[in-house]
Amino acid sequence: MRRAELVTAVLLAAFSIYLMWKSTELKIGWVKHEGPGGGAWPFWLAGIMLICNVWTIVNWVRKATPQSRSQDQFMDAHAIRMFLLVGGSVVALAAMVHIIGVYGAVPIFMLFYLRILGRHGWVPTVSISVAAPVIIFFFFDVAMRIVLPKGYLEPLFYPLYDIFL
Repeated sequence: MRRAELVTAVLLAAFSIYLMWKSTELKIGWVKHEGPGGGAWPFWLAGIMLICNVWTIVNWVRKATPQSRSQDQFMDAHAIRMFLLVGGSVVALAAMVHIIGVYGAVPIFMLFYLRILGRHGWVPTVSISVAAPVIIFFFFDVAMRIVLPKGYLEPLFYPLYDIFL
C-alpha cells in the first residue's frame, strides 16, 4: 500500500506537469474583452492537482497517513478482478461508441454496470439506463448544441432533430 501511494502520487504529479505544459499552448492569462484564455482552466486545475500530489508525497515521507505506514497488499484477487471488469467495461463502452454511438453504448454500459457489477434491481437499472441517454441527448445535442457520436443509430435521430433543432 505504501509503495502504491507513492507511485500513484508521482505519476499523477508528472501528469499534472504535462497538463500544465500542454495547456500553455492556449492563453492561460486574461484575454482583453473576453475573460480568461482557453488554457486558464486546465492550467490552474492541473496546478492544484500538482499541489495535492506534492502534499501526498510530503505526507508519505513523513508517514503521516495510515496508507503511508501500511504494509498491506495493495490489491487482492477480488480487487484485481473488479479492476479488470470495470476497466474492460469502460474499454468496451469506448469501442461501442464508434459503432452504435453514445446513445446506444451508454444504456448497454449502464445495464451491465448496474445489474451485473452493482447487483441492483431491475427497476432502478432500467430506469437509469433509459434516463441517462435521454438526459445526455437533451443536455448536449439540444441545450448545448454539441453533437455526440451516433454511429449507425444516427438515422433514428433525424426526427428528433426536426423537432428540437
